[in-house]
Amino acid sequence: MPSLNGAVVLVTGANGGIGTNFVHQALSRGAAKVYATARTPRSWGDERIVPLTLDVTDAASIAAAVAAAQDVTVLINNAGANPPSASLLEVTDADIRTNMETNFFGPVFLARAFTPTLTAKPQSILVDVHSVASWYAFGGIYSAAKAALWSATNSLRLELAPRDVHVTGVHMGYVETRMAAHADGPKMQPTELVTKVYDAVEADEYEVIADDLTSQVKAALSGPVGALYPELRDMRAPLTAVEE
Repeated sequence: MPSLNGAVVLVTGANGGIGTNFVHQALSRGAAKVYATARTPRSWGDERIVPLTLDVTDAASIAAAVAAAQDVTVLINNAGANPPSASLLEVTDADIRTNMETNFFGPVFLARAFTPTLTAKPQSILVDVHSVASWYAFGGIYSAAKAALWSATNSLRLELAPRDVHVTGVHMGYVETRMAAHADGPKMQPTELVTKVYDAVEADEYEVIADDLTSQVKAALSGPVGALYPELRDMRAPLTAVEE
């Protein structure tokens, strides 16, 4: 079984609420070292935590992180960003490209770059943080990027399993973080989410369905589109006399 005990973990987006919990809980489960990465790393006051500059949208930054962290055994792709609008039609072309760079290309390129490092050690781990938005299109380009990452995670899992790298994908609804500050409704606490993720990793599970909303959405994917999006019935423009 994969284990955090003695592991060397790299967390992207470590300064945020979820990332911070990934850092601290890794250590509480016995990790020997955690690289806490961010565009602007902060001080952690713990010699086991190594602040590391990383911009997942920059190839040179990724290469520098790989060179600095050759002992990594667990890579956690946690960094993400919201677009300025949930509308796919109202955001700019630049907004779309920027969000894809952060939420899709970044984690995929990082996983590719760290593959030689991970495959050089036994029972390494890759964790990709998706979202219920990867299955439910309420986030515009954010949903599209997370859906693409989900698909990429499945492909990476198939390629990395024969090379002794376990891949776990994470799906959840809103979590109590700055990214979800605008959202109404129930929210998970970051510590609860990360506990479920690490429990799943150490149980050799491929997927984390972190809350009831995500479970319901996943179950609905096998049904008709109109059942998943019942509001479509009320959105159809009425027919004009000519169209009738």
